[in-house]
Amino acid sequence: MPEYAILVYPSANRVYTDSSPALLRAELAVFGAALSSPLGEIGEDRIGGVSYVTFGSEAPLTDTDLALLSNLSSLYALFERGDGVLKPVTIEPFAAFDSDLLTIQKYPGKTNELFTKLLFNVTLLAGAKPVFGDPLYVLDPLCGRGTTLNQAMMYGCHAYGLDVDGKDFDAYEMFIKTWLRTKRVKHTAESGQVRRNKVRLGRRLDLEFGLTKEQYKAGDTRKITYFNADTLTTDELLRARSVDLIITDAPYGVQHGSHRDAGLARSPHDLLAAAIPVWSRVLRPGGAVGISWNTNVCPRADLVAILKRAGLEVREGGAYEEFSHRVDQAIVRDLVVAVKPV
Repeated sequence: MPEYAILVYPSANRVYTDSSPALLRAELAVFGAALSSPLGEIGEDRIGGVSYVTFGSEAPLTDTDLALLSNLSSLYALFERGDGVLKPVTIEPFAAFDSDLLTIQKYPGKTNELFTKLLFNVTLLAGAKPVFGDPLYVLDPLCGRGTTLNQAMMYGCHAYGLDVDGKDFDAYEMFIKTWLRTKRVKHTAESGQVRRNKVRLGRRLDLEFGLTKEQYKAGDTRKITYFNADTLTTDELLRARSVDLIITDAPYGVQHGSHRDAGLARSPHDLLAAAIPVWSRVLRPGGAVGISWNTNVCPRADLVAILKRAGLEVREGGAYEEFSHRVDQAIVRDLVVAVKPV
């Protein structure tokens, strides 16, 4: 059985670095279901004083397998083990743009970009179209300053975002316009008001860009739309069954709440209970939802129950229940993935 070792990407966040090997093992197990041959035992080993995530495969990894595994969120380098040596294996992660699209933004409360990629990966692999680089339609209905939107750009997807916080909307608009100009990415950008039935729902930012200049000239473009609006208006702003993936990091505070009903002070539990049925309406059959959240404010069983009441099939057991990790003294983060029946 061929054996492999993964050198884990070093995160600037020490706490996340400590959690990375365990998270990568769970993520690798989810990837394993899409590989050409079953994976053997996934573990950890110290080689030359350095920690690696290790695994075996019933057959050598194919080029297709390597193209898939190259996108593991915390994979820094991949080696094949044998005769006491590590043989480097070429990896080619799919990335439409430079990595600073994800790393350059620094602000309090930012979701770690490696974890955002992990959540994106696990959700993508659970859906009906698990192909990296396909122009899928992605929604983050609590998008903050747009880390998920930027990861969607990296994977060549279209994306929608909603957030009620006007400061986050302004910050993302300033960042992404500056980044696109600096990188000389061919694009258009328009902003304006959003109204439905003469009622103002908020503001919007519309971006259209090409992954290359040649693609832009040929009309092969991607689109990002950010709505500065209440997440409970998602089904008013987007067409039913128009989104392939819903990926979001649920709020730990009140800044992402809803203006409707109980207002911004509502708990994340209440917000998710009200919002998930709304989000589900815009999700295509076979599409997947991935949500990360603080288990200290909403037990996993409660969130699973909310998803099931919305008619979604929750992925339970095995690796899907091995992503819990500490962020700080007040936050233990986990993720849950569910699929809309076909």
